[in-house]
Amino acid sequence: QVQLVESGGGLVQAGGSLRLSCVASGTVFSVNAMGWYRQAPGKQRELVATISSGCSTNFADSVKGRFTISLDNAKNTMWLQMISLKPEDTAVYYCNANIATSWYLVKDYWGQGTQVTVSS
Repeated sequence: QVQLVESGGGLVQAGGSLRLSCVASGTVFSVNAMGWYRQAPGKQRELVATISSGCSTNFADSVKGRFTISLDNAKNTMWLQMISLKPEDTAVYYCNANIATSWYLVKDYWGQGTQVTVSS
């Protein structure tokens, strides 16, 4: 069993900051990559940022320069530091991880989501 547990969501004013975390636990042999996705009401889930085990990163254009993603391979923990938050950042943020539970079993896992609300 593999579980992803997210935390750090909340309510902030525009221009504020939040730091999200996601911890992968269970039968984790290795984490190939992790990422954050978000879904606002009435919209499809979209990619926010991803990071590989080698620490290569990718960001959505809408968050470049404002969000930072990091990964602690030893702790299987990922963080998303968000600054200069905007109302359009309001969404449920989901943690995603591509995890190997053995040398040959690789699957995608999702967290339960954490609500981020940015007021104007």
